[in-house]
Amino acid sequence: MHDTSANRRLILRLLMLVVVMFGFGFALVPIYDVMCQAFGINGKTAGAYDGAQTVDEARQVRVQFLATNAAGMSWEFRPLADELAVHPGASNEMLFVAHNPSDQPMTAQAIPSVAPSKAAAFFHKTECFCFTQQVLQPGERIEMPVRFIVDRDLPADVKHLTLAYTLFDLTARKAPVPVAGR
Repeated sequence: MHDTSANRRLILRLLMLVVVMFGFGFALVPIYDVMCQAFGINGKTAGAYDGAQTVDEARQVRVQFLATNAAGMSWEFRPLADELAVHPGASNEMLFVAHNPSDQPMTAQAIPSVAPSKAAAFFHKTECFCFTQQVLQPGERIEMPVRFIVDRDLPADVKHLTLAYTLFDLTARKAPVPVAGR
C-alpha cells in the first residue's frame, strides 16, 4: 500500500513539473522580448513609428546593409547598395534583390539585426520584406524594399549603423504557394 501512495505522489509531482515546463515554454517569448528591449540585445529594431519628427539636416548617419544566407539557403540575396548616408528623421529606402536559382518554388524569411545594439531602438522600419515570408518560383528574381527612419534621438556618438539580414529557407516547413500575378 505504501508503494502505491509513493507512486501516486511521484506521478503527481512529475505531472506538475510537465505543466510548469509547458507554461515556462509559453512565457519564454515575452520574457525574451522584454529582455531584448531592456538591454538592447539582439539588435531588435524599434516598434511602430509615429513619423512626427522633423529631419535633422545638420547630421548624417551612415547605414550599412548586409545580406547573408543561412546554411542550406540557395538564393542569391543582396542589397542594391552597400550603404547610404541618411539624415535622422528622414524616410529612406533600400532595395534588396532575391533570386531563386533552383528548379523548385521556395519559401524564405529574412531575419533582421541592427548594430550597434544600443542604436536598434532608434531604427524604425516602416515597411520591410522581413515582415512576411517570401515565395519565389523557379528562376524568379524580385526586388524587395525596406523603408526606414533613423530616429532623431539616436545618441550623438553613433555615426554608423549596420542593418543585417539573414535569409532562411522555410520550404521544408511550409509548402510554397504560387503567387498570382508574379
